[in-house]
Amino acid sequence: MEWKYEDPEINNLKISCSNLKTLLQTSVNMQISLAKMDTSFDLLQETLSATSKSIAPLQTHAMTAKALETRINRAMSPALTLLKSFKLAESLQHKLLSIGSKLSMKHIDPEKRLHKLIKYVDCVDQLNSAIDSVCQECEPTIQKLQETVEFLSRTKATDQFRIQRLRETLVTLKALYETEIEAMRYEGLLDEALLTLQDEYENILLQLNHALFLGHEVVNKDVEGSDQAITGRDDVIHDLGSELEVQVLRRISETLTRTDCLDICIDIYVKARYRRAAKALMRLNPDYLRRYTPEEINEMEWVTLETSITLWIQHFQLAVKTVFVSEKKLCNQVFLEIMDGLIWAECFVKITDKIMAVFFRFGEGVARSSKEPQKLFKLLDMFESLEKLEVEFSEIFDGDAGSDICSRFRELQKLLVHASTKVFWEFGLQIEGNHDGFPPPQDGSVPKLVRYAVNYLKYLSADQYQTSMAKVLRIEQMWKAGFLSKPDSDENLLQDAISNVMEALERNIEFKKSRYKDRVLPHVFSMNTYWYIYMRSRNSELGNILGEQLLKKKYKTVAEESAYMYQRQAWGPIIKLLENEAEPKKAYNSKKEVVSVLARGKMEAFMKGFEDNLQKHRSGYYNIPDEDLKEQLREATVNLVVPVYVEYLETYSLVLKVRSFPSPDTVQAMLMQVFNAKENPNITRRRHLIDQLGGRNSGSAYGSSEIKEFER
Repeated sequence: MEWKYEDPEINNLKISCSNLKTLLQTSVNMQISLAKMDTSFDLLQETLSATSKSIAPLQTHAMTAKALETRINRAMSPALTLLKSFKLAESLQHKLLSIGSKLSMKHIDPEKRLHKLIKYVDCVDQLNSAIDSVCQECEPTIQKLQETVEFLSRTKATDQFRIQRLRETLVTLKALYETEIEAMRYEGLLDEALLTLQDEYENILLQLNHALFLGHEVVNKDVEGSDQAITGRDDVIHDLGSELEVQVLRRISETLTRTDCLDICIDIYVKARYRRAAKALMRLNPDYLRRYTPEEINEMEWVTLETSITLWIQHFQLAVKTVFVSEKKLCNQVFLEIMDGLIWAECFVKITDKIMAVFFRFGEGVARSSKEPQKLFKLLDMFESLEKLEVEFSEIFDGDAGSDICSRFRELQKLLVHASTKVFWEFGLQIEGNHDGFPPPQDGSVPKLVRYAVNYLKYLSADQYQTSMAKVLRIEQMWKAGFLSKPDSDENLLQDAISNVMEALERNIEFKKSRYKDRVLPHVFSMNTYWYIYMRSRNSELGNILGEQLLKKKYKTVAEESAYMYQRQAWGPIIKLLENEAEPKKAYNSKKEVVSVLARGKMEAFMKGFEDNLQKHRSGYYNIPDEDLKEQLREATVNLVVPVYVEYLETYSLVLKVRSFPSPDTVQAMLMQVFNAKENPNITRRRHLIDQLGGRNSGSAYGSSEIKEFER
């Protein structure tokens, strides 16, 4: 057997050679296929080139069609939106007419009507928005359509006939925009609806009435004039209108503002609310406000002017605290959301400006009128009322809108301060300069000027006016000396001012006293006058201001001295007739007839002087009107005259026919009668006016008690 040995490497080489042959064959085959494919690609490229040349015109038309579609869509989209807006506006107009017909129905419930009115306002707002949309969309839509027509005309994408129709339609749309759209906005149903809202707005405003406190009831008159009485207080602020009414007013105001009718809205509001506020105050019958110039006020009778000023104070407070506060609140509620709340304050000031001007001019007229003394108290009342209202007034008329009214308020305060102080100082000057004006009373009684001045100062010193007068004096002093100066205390200012008037009064009294020619009357006059001043001033606020010690020193002491001089001048001479040469009876035993003649002569002279004095008192020649003073003088005169008379009768009883002359009891009764003494056991004994009076028995004074104040 033949063995054959094969090398492994040879086998591997053979396999590799076989694989290479296969690979080369495959490459040859692939090259043949690629050659065929290259031929196919060349044919395809030739086909594509031919096809591309064939469809090139179609591609251009497609691009043109796409551009045309885009142009048309850009024009149609806003056109369709515009048509929808037109359709919405038309439907809202029908809805508005429907709601308007329901509003015009009679016998509809007021609350339901307000709800219908809110729906009407909503519909007006929607219609206004729809018309605004139409107005805003119409011009861009026409612009887009015009661009499309120009594009079609330029590209000749359609025939000339259609282009002409499109141009005619475009002209029609422009004409519609220029006429119909403007008419729809300003002359159509929207305009009528706005006029309706304005009428409703005014009607609601006129129906909101003020409730004012008159007497014990709050009277509220509606438009037709019927009265509704509502129990209440004058410091209670009554809201104007219900929440629903205020909501309707606010909605209408906002709607009118959005439709460029804000000026009309404000005008309607101001006129309507001014009418309501003025009519509310006119129900108080302020006829006094018709006369306001200083000349007209000077011609008014004092009682009428006094009543007018009192009413002015009450009405001014009522207007500020109730009417104006309510009006301000309503203005705020209605206009707060409009223009960021910048106009409501101006509306409120426009409403109140004329009313405040009427009140101010009357107050200014009073302050500028003649400075008669009796006006001081009413001027102080006016000043005090403004002082109490100042803080609240500043709060009501705060901000720039109310600055003019606040300035006039402060100016009125200044006028009242000047007028009050001028009246007071001129009162003192009038007393000082009254030397030649009136003669002294012929009977020695208290002059009317003194009575008036004392009661005037006493009234001024009362709690009601003391504080106000002191405040006015302090303000006047600060204005004159400067605000940096340190003013005196209110108490010192008032005391100095009243003391000056009292000193002027004293000088007036002394001048009148010097004009008497009778030797007794000056003392009767001085006694009556100074006693009156003392009695009217003591135990009063005037006495507290002047001081008790000053009253006693300047008035009580002078009255006592005058009373002593009255006794001395009136009764002293006739008492001396009985006191002179009163020798014992034994010294005249040898001259009985002579003594009898002398004694009778003195007694007759005494009785003549006694009767003369009595007659002067009875006839009112010596008038002592004060009952307390008269009683004390009676006691002093009885104690002065009767004991001397009794002693004289006892001394000359042997030489005189005693029965020929009045008995001591008769003399005492005559004195009691002339001083108007009445037999009354309940009369309380009063202290003597003057301890020195009473002649020999001056020490037998009765126990003292307080003297009642003389009533004016």
